Amino acid sequence: MTKQSRPGHGRLDPALSVIISEQRQLINLAYRLLGSLAEAEDAVQETYARWYAMSPQQQDAIESPGAWLRTVAGRVCLNLLNSARARRETYVGEWIPEPLPERTESSTGRPGGTTVDPADRVTLDESVNMAFLVVLESMTPAERVAFILHDVFRYSFAEVAEIVGRTPAACRQLASSARRRIRASQPSVTPAAQRAGIVRDFKQAWEAKDIDALIGLLDPDATAIGDGGGRAMTFLHPIEGGEQIAHAWVELARRRPGNMTLLERTVNGQPGLVAQQDGVTVTVFAFDVAGDRIKHIWVVRNPEKLRRWTPG
Repeated sequence: MTKQSRPGHGRLDPALSVIISEQRQLINLAYRLLGSLAEAEDAVQETYARWYAMSPQQQDAIESPGAWLRTVAGRVCLNLLNSARARRETYVGEWIPEPLPERTESSTGRPGGTTVDPADRVTLDESVNMAFLVVLESMTPAERVAFILHDVFRYSFAEVAEIVGRTPAACRQLASSARRRIRASQPSVTPAAQRAGIVRDFKQAWEAKDIDALIGLLDPDATAIGDGGGRAMTFLHPIEGGEQIAHAWVELARRRPGNMTLLERTVNGQPGLVAQQDGVTVTVFAFDVAGDRIKHIWVVRNPEKLRRWTPG
């Protein structure tokens, strides 16, 4: 293994590019494991802190720094998931995963400097759509880690076992259990263009306060869940039933401030809606469409989860 140059030696570190190149992979892994980009950033920072806390000799003894970083990140995320369960028991209202906008580049605020927002490092595929992330929340931490590492990131069960602290056979069972949960929650797949059309029709019916059109777009057993986190007003308990949701949304339309605009946006790679007041995003709506009806609506209003939705 090529020796790494250390700070103050006046030479470039040939392994530094390897370490930095892992950041995108680590952010992608941590976001899927935690459902929160803020927590994912913390997990990745902790992973790098552990790397740089080692002596040069300890670092040089590691055959694959990338594999080491991924293993440590997985363990950090598993610990965070275990502690998150207790934290979310005291969360005000329902907890919804942090929604991600489309990729954009943002300024660092430093003269002449730009950086890519961590959100832009997350690949927006089917493994980050809101419906998928919500199902992950129903799993045990060990199930979630085993499933994501094996089924999404193609880790071997031997590698998963090293992170989870169980046997490969046990990890295989964990991933299998998680897979069954996923299959049970996603009975059908609606083409992307059709999903976008249904969300657009919902927006138009909502703005027109057309309750019959809204009912027609919603599954009779649809559910709407709001997340204000105690920081923004929203409904604390899920609204069950398409007709009940339609009535609630018409009431929202009647109370909507004059300076609020409703925009079609991509939410976690899927068609969604965003409400803005004076250019500031105050609500993100994510949808789960089954067939030709909306099955779930997730309403994120917690400002802590919306920081990446307002440019600037």
